[in-house]
Amino acid sequence: MRETLQRVRPGTRDVRVLDLGCGKGGDLLKWKKGRITHLVCADIASVSVEQCQSRYKDMTRRDSRNDQTFSAQFITADCSKELLSEQLKEPGEQFDVCSSQFVIHYSFESQTQAETMLKNACDHLKPGGFFIGTTPDAYELVKRVEASDSLKFGNEVFQVTFDQKGAYPLFGCQYHFSLEGVVNVPEFLVYFPLLEEMARGYGMELVFVKRFQEFFEKHVKKEEHRSLLMRMMALERFPGEEKSAEERSEQYAHAEEHRKGDADRPPLGTLSRSEWEAASIYLVFAFRKKS
Repeated sequence: MRETLQRVRPGTRDVRVLDLGCGKGGDLLKWKKGRITHLVCADIASVSVEQCQSRYKDMTRRDSRNDQTFSAQFITADCSKELLSEQLKEPGEQFDVCSSQFVIHYSFESQTQAETMLKNACDHLKPGGFFIGTTPDAYELVKRVEASDSLKFGNEVFQVTFDQKGAYPLFGCQYHFSLEGVVNVPEFLVYFPLLEEMARGYGMELVFVKRFQEFFEKHVKKEEHRSLLMRMMALERFPGEEKSAEERSEQYAHAEEHRKGDADRPPLGTLSRSEWEAASIYLVFAFRKKS
């Protein structure tokens, strides 16, 4: 995300961001670190938008002395059904970056909803602006359910359940996703070639699309990225908490192997095998608006 911001408008502080599906504001600190100047946050859940706005206000109060916080607008809207152009404070407002993290697949319930989401994401971008996001890999989901003896697959961390096998329409292909008993929602397959073709209709060109593991392995090599992940507590310290021999053998054999022969090496950041398996169903992508 930070590298994207650096590529947008090098040498200037005037960077404006649209966050579609902002949730409770989990990315606010990342936007601050990216030194943006203005942020528009939109989400379908009013309670999430309220919490996002509250976190923003807390951050603003902490930064009041040095005036480092960007300006912001908060919108409660279903971005797959409502046009944000009607709710933006500044008519015709344009952005350098649109971010949609773990959200766009909900809009693929129908072609109309997917088109509305993409219109919101792309129409407001400046030439050269970026549309970045994360979404489940439809091909990986289908491959795993087809390899399963039932209509579901997963582990103790996550479960994906389909209604049927063998028929996977371009729009409205629903499956049920649950995550550690916290998330339990219906989602819809996003075939990335279809998303790419639709985005092309809004003047977008693909910069990259990568499996999460590939993206992670490339960027975690930088110390700056590793330290940020640890500060965010996105990775678990290993060795860290005491774990049973069985758990270390089953869930952290990859970490043990990485540290093999170097007992003095500092703790590394990792995830359990089950968590890696959950993360591996995702794609990371970036589009750029043609000049």
